[in-house]
Amino acid sequence: MTPSAKSSLMTPVLIAGCLILMTGFAIRASFGVFQLPIATEFGWARADFSLAIAIQNLAWGIGQPIFGALAEKFGDRRAVIIGALMYAAGLVASSFAVTPGQHQLLEVIVGFGIAGTGFGVVLAVVGRASSAENRSLALGIATAAGSAGQVIGAPLAEGLLAFFPWQTVFVIFAAIVLCTLFAVPFLRSPQMATKAELEESIGTVIVRAFKDPSYTMIFLGFFSCGYQLAFITAHFPAFITEKCGPIDPAGILAGIGVSSTSALGAVAISVIGLANIAGTITAGWLGKKYTKKYLLAAIYTGRTIAAAVFIALPMTPESVLIFSLVMGALWLATVPLTSGLVAHIYGLRYMGTLYGIVFLSHQLGGFLGVWLGGKMYDLTGDYTLVWWIGVGVGAFSAIVHLPVREKPLVPQAA
Repeated sequence: MTPSAKSSLMTPVLIAGCLILMTGFAIRASFGVFQLPIATEFGWARADFSLAIAIQNLAWGIGQPIFGALAEKFGDRRAVIIGALMYAAGLVASSFAVTPGQHQLLEVIVGFGIAGTGFGVVLAVVGRASSAENRSLALGIATAAGSAGQVIGAPLAEGLLAFFPWQTVFVIFAAIVLCTLFAVPFLRSPQMATKAELEESIGTVIVRAFKDPSYTMIFLGFFSCGYQLAFITAHFPAFITEKCGPIDPAGILAGIGVSSTSALGAVAISVIGLANIAGTITAGWLGKKYTKKYLLAAIYTGRTIAAAVFIALPMTPESVLIFSLVMGALWLATVPLTSGLVAHIYGLRYMGTLYGIVFLSHQLGGFLGVWLGGKMYDLTGDYTLVWWIGVGVGAFSAIVHLPVREKPLVPQAA
């Protein structure tokens, strides 16, 4: 690889990765919008659909290290192709589900599809294709692409639901997922692992990582990220619809077409995604200049404060938008820093697998956040208690990152 190529930030690999992540996350971020239409049509309890999304998150987490290992053994592009096909198949099959059990079972396929087209595989490709000086920022840009998908996903679903039944929208989304296959040929990354990394087996690397207390701390710390993000994605639109104060018919929101709290819920998810585009790129840029573990602790502290203040005050359209902006800026800012931290400490060769295992913790948190949100709602008729639990786990994550030893355990590639 020439020096000029090494120093290039925007590469075909990064652009293709951004397109795949943007598409996959647009659709994933829209699932909360379907909660009320599906529950209303079949008369399901809130926990029934919540469990389906929770299972999707868990399958995504379990699938992430599996797809990471598949990508490292058989090639990144093959892993993404399998993921896209599973994603589309799961969506089409889910459109025929008429019972909670069917929907929950089929979300396993969707979750594995998200794993194959998501951060674990794509960020590993982007990380290997980026030079050391550009890696953190490139990971931030790729993560921001997922946020950009979130901006359009919820409103797109809301708009389509105005014209089509939710089953048809699922099929449309499946077709959109298949379009990402056109970007797969560009996912060609050079081998940037060191000779020592290439000679090590994946088992050796995993054992060494788990013997390192820092890896355990990163694993535990990512739990609250999944809890907060998945809970908000799945339940925030419904929470806003039911609890937010009325929208002023003569106000700015009504003037731009947001006349109901239901529409505000979809807009809030988009605002989070929009703010996160700037947040993740900024986090990636900061990650190349400052200690990543302290940046992660600061992000989790900011999330904890924002969530506590929001739930402690009356919910108004203004507070919803302010919270969405603040939380959005911190939303996926953890991803380029966490993935970059894993690459920095443990090397690039098995970054996909090692980050995938850490991401499993994220998805375990996501499973708990989504399922517990629905369960507590059915028991209490309110989301307040489960929200405060999220505040607590956020504070835990801020603390647990502080002792991480941010030094490479293997010689780094040049």
